[in-house]
Amino acid sequence: MEHESVQQMWRGYLESIGENQETTNLNYSSWHFCDNEQDANELAELVLQGTKKATASLYLSYENDGDEIPTVGNLSIIINWDGVAQCIIKTTNVDIVPYKDVTEKFAATEGEGDKSLNYWRRCHWDYFSREMQEIGKTPSEDMLVVCEKFEVVYKK
Repeated sequence: MEHESVQQMWRGYLESIGENQETTNLNYSSWHFCDNEQDANELAELVLQGTKKATASLYLSYENDGDEIPTVGNLSIIINWDGVAQCIIKTTNVDIVPYKDVTEKFAATEGEGDKSLNYWRRCHWDYFSREMQEIGKTPSEDMLVVCEKFEVVYKK
């Protein structure tokens, strides 16, 4: 069940751009970062602070879950672990690259930890390994990563 704050934020966003819920052709997805409460909440906070402007996800997870790969222009309502809306982001760029080819620049844009590629590789290897295990696959340097850049378009 979607938290009421998600609908409230969506209505507020539509109103701010001169649209209304009944006639708009815009739509959104709502989701939280990562697979645990601490990281989900910390990463949402980094977005609100303007530090985190990108996210990386495992290509195979989209395939496994039957979800579409993000595309430029997608709108997402970022929620915290409890489902409470934090902000709305708009996808500005999507690249799909092997894990081993993620760049220092992308890691810095993602804004986590010390923003280094070494930090990015360490924490994402752990996360992607858990995801790969869930779908019965073995992580590798060649696993495809969806590197998505975004901008905040609305917050409380």
